[in-house]
Amino acid sequence: MRQRVFESRNAVLRQFAATLAVSSLLVLAGLGGASAQSGTPTPDQGKAAAQPADAAAKDAAQNQRRTDEFAEAAQVINGPAGNPECVWLGRRVVRLMWRDDLDTAFRHLDLYDRFGCPGGHIQAAFRCLTRFGGQIDPKVAETLDSRVHACWINPAAQPQQAAASTSPPAAPAANNAQPQPAASPSPAASPTPAPQK
Repeated sequence: MRQRVFESRNAVLRQFAATLAVSSLLVLAGLGGASAQSGTPTPDQGKAAAQPADAAAKDAAQNQRRTDEFAEAAQVINGPAGNPECVWLGRRVVRLMWRDDLDTAFRHLDLYDRFGCPGGHIQAAFRCLTRFGGQIDPKVAETLDSRVHACWINPAAQPQQAAASTSPPAAPAANNAQPQPAASPSPAASPTPAPQK
């Protein structure tokens, strides 16, 4: 009987030892993975800790800018096109149309119409945006956003160069004066004096 007790006790101890070994391996594997992920902080992680404060300040500044833009639109534009929801959706539609994302633009346009916003204002703002096409840098999103907002506020805006070329040319001072060349679409470089021979 004693032998049977020892055998069953040994079986239980072996089972316990095997379970303990397997669970220890699992715990060590988990700790190894966790320590690999949270090892010594790199300089990038130190910067990441400082970024939440910068991100919060940047978000606050961006929210303030948006609020100011909505207030400006409400003051300048009479009617529903100056309502914040119309401004937000309308500028978004114009921006998406500019980026050739027409499917998304049409979905936003449906929302724009549901809020009772005027569709003609989107047409005028997009027409204005196409006039400024050469001045929009596709790599800098802020140029597109600021131009879309400017065209939303004033759809009749004209580019600086086009406004300069539509002004009447100055009359020549003398009859033998050379006619002035037509204004070029790109800004001309300042003339450099010709070298003396």
